[in-house]
Amino acid sequence: MKLADQTDLVRLFADPTRVRLLHLLEREELTVAELTHVTRVAQSRVSTHLAKLREAGLVRDRRAGSKSFHALRNGDMPAEARALWELLRADAKDPLLALDRQRLEALLRERGGAWADAVAGQMERHYSPGRTWEAALRGLLGLARLGRVLDVASGDCAISELIAPRAESVTCLDASATVLAAGKRRLVHLTFCRGDMHDLPFADASFDHLLLLACLDYATRPAAVAAEAGRVLAPGGSLVAVTLRRHRHREEAARYGHVQMGFEPADLRRMFAGLSIDLCEVTSVERRPPHFEILTLHARKPGPPEPPR
Repeated sequence: MKLADQTDLVRLFADPTRVRLLHLLEREELTVAELTHVTRVAQSRVSTHLAKLREAGLVRDRRAGSKSFHALRNGDMPAEARALWELLRADAKDPLLALDRQRLEALLRERGGAWADAVAGQMERHYSPGRTWEAALRGLLGLARLGRVLDVASGDCAISELIAPRAESVTCLDASATVLAAGKRRLVHLTFCRGDMHDLPFADASFDHLLLLACLDYATRPAAVAAEAGRVLAPGGSLVAVTLRRHRHREEAARYGHVQMGFEPADLRRMFAGLSIDLCEVTSVERRPPHFEILTLHARKPGPPEPPR
């Protein structure tokens, strides 16, 4: 980053009103009028600040009828701006920011109309009784009809526990005897196997479905993991992989024992080139710092599925 660009970025964050707006827009999607009401700053000044933040790639806007809603660009903020913003937001205990939050909460209560109308277009960011990701996942699993499932690097088998009632069989594989033992104590109806994801101890075409959930970041040879997954997957079988997109957060990676700094979609496509790929893209961005981006891969092994056993 050039010195002039660095200086411009520092100037952008040097204005207290712009920092207040960023704090509010991280919490909620708001119009100019709502930002004016919460901050008690003149509407013309709010609009000017928003324009500067939008130009710098920190804020996005969305049209809904006659209104424009503004929000923080959590997922695709420029890396340099993201780093500086994280420093500023890490210790946000200023009384003025607290007052802004109080006014924002009051404003949201007074938006009026049904709850669904008030949060239209951003429903996933708000709590509603019974409307959680866990509840939705447990419900959606009722649509699943699974065959032989292999959960690679399963940990203590929390995901396997969810899918087991909808599967013919579930095998949990992990390199750690400790985490497998924890799974065995709870889930006596599953199959447990200690092994290396780089060299799976199973015959070819042993499984109809294969899970690689948050394990590629621990792989010393990710391509070998992908090759082994393809080998043990039966023709017509399906594979799901979830991992981090490439990042620079080395301290976080070291804290969790990651040996990879994430992947790009093109990396996964090359690794799983022997499979038919239905999806390979960033599907979500974590809300807590450092806001890791999550890559999801859905793939199928070519060939007709095996006949029912």
